Amino acid sequence: MSLIPSFFGSHRSNILDPFSLEIWDPFKDFPFSSEPQFARETSALVNTRVDWKETPEAHVFKADLPGLNKEEVKVEVEDDRVLQISGERKVEKEEKKDTWHRVERSSGKFLRRFRLPENAKMDQIKAAMENGVLTVTVPKVEAKKPDVKAIEISG
Repeated sequence: MSLIPSFFGSHRSNILDPFSLEIWDPFKDFPFSSEPQFARETSALVNTRVDWKETPEAHVFKADLPGLNKEEVKVEVEDDRVLQISGERKVEKEEKKDTWHRVERSSGKFLRRFRLPENAKMDQIKAAMENGVLTVTVPKVEAKKPDVKAIEISG
């Protein structure tokens, strides 16, 4: 086994070789591996990525939802403080005359939930969709600054 990959010539096929050009698929021989429907329906669930950042004014959630429009996405608040983002990517209709060579775009239902902190203004949540990115803004209750009273020092 070579420790240096060969960029010229010999295509390796040893799955134990870390520099092998062959990609090992552990599910290759399972019954669902040749069925693209299974892969499509499950991949949307795990591929919905959401960023959550906190600014001094709000909690901001950003979800990449390429190819979806706002009618296909739902943003809800349930159980008092749980933000839920859900939707569905429809499966592209297959024509019998078409031959698929690769299916990598995900489809199916997705659902993400986030428990919001106590400082969230639940009645002022806003959502916007632009260029396949959903932005949910949850304003924060202003932190009450303690009243500081100056005391004169005698003496």
